[in-house]
Amino acid sequence: MAGDERVRVSRRQFLNVGGMTILAATPIIAATADQPASVPSAGSLTDIGGVRVGHFTDTRRPTGCTAILFDNPATAGVDYDGSAPGESLGVMLQPVSPLDHIHGVLLTGGGPMGLGATAGVVRFLEEQRVGYDWGVPNVRVPIVVGAIIDDLAIGDGRNRVGPDDAHRACEAATNGAVTEGSVGAGAGATVGKMFVARGMPGMKGGIGTASARLGDVVIASLVVVNSAGDILDWRHGTIVAGARTADGRGFAQSAEVLRHDLEVAPAANAPLADDPLRATLLAVVGTNVTLTKLQLTKLAMMANTGAARAINPYHTQGDGDQIIAVSTGLSNVSVSLTALGAIAAEVLADAIVRAVRTATGVAGWTAVRDL
Repeated sequence: MAGDERVRVSRRQFLNVGGMTILAATPIIAATADQPASVPSAGSLTDIGGVRVGHFTDTRRPTGCTAILFDNPATAGVDYDGSAPGESLGVMLQPVSPLDHIHGVLLTGGGPMGLGATAGVVRFLEEQRVGYDWGVPNVRVPIVVGAIIDDLAIGDGRNRVGPDDAHRACEAATNGAVTEGSVGAGAGATVGKMFVARGMPGMKGGIGTASARLGDVVIASLVVVNSAGDILDWRHGTIVAGARTADGRGFAQSAEVLRHDLEVAPAANAPLADDPLRATLLAVVGTNVTLTKLQLTKLAMMANTGAARAINPYHTQGDGDQIIAVSTGLSNVSVSLTALGAIAAEVLADAIVRAVRTATGVAGWTAVRDL
């Protein structure tokens, strides 16, 4: 587009040029891209149909946002079990609220100050005349749920995603396969970071997505993994990414370090990084099956058990974990909600593992592919 300063580059070009992080001011937008050859696709949130996903990735430092838009209003529910969820309008998805449809979701970096970026998604949807009829001439009110991760310590935290960047993510949104790894809201995500002050570094997190198609039923998930705990290959019980030993030769095993802390009180100069809002898992679980808001609330709760399989420890004092469940309602097939929830938990767990396996390292934060 003439006069547009955006460029498209690969994740490796973005984050690993001569071993250093690029600090150029020109932002990039990525909607789809080839996945790393070592991590074949496991499906995508867009497989449920009726949904588009777009990323904005800021090259000034690793941060960005991910917009999820629906062709038609999506029914939604939520499960907030984290200690400090950074969110906007998500509380409206709880069963006591009469609101049961949303028009978009924005996942973003920037910590609590990143929530203002949702205004860009609202503006984009209003321009498309998408939203509730408010009974006011020429006014539509889009409902956009916002959710944030804290990535302010990665690079210059004064560089944050804003409404214009979120608008760009909407412009980039497609129904194609979602790019995974160090892009969008996952650009600055990290994991296994409770013991950094003790000389045990964490690793790079990111965005992951996966889906399962079972007959006419499709269940999918998209996650932003910025968790305090370690990430496990839940099918084998082995750590994939997380806190590293001080010598960098292996995993510190966060749960075992915490066990030792209980047995032998840690020294006063060995703090635990466990402050609220500093870590979180953001997850969107979707299906094409028509479900009510109450059913989607239960689906989110069941899917959340999958995160507990892939993250250890999970729901820490500092985590703001949140699971949003959505239905595009493209299928009226009658199925067991228990069956849907059981598979949603597996799909969400798979997406979490993919987020770290597709991530690209930055200074101080090694990626799985670098081990």
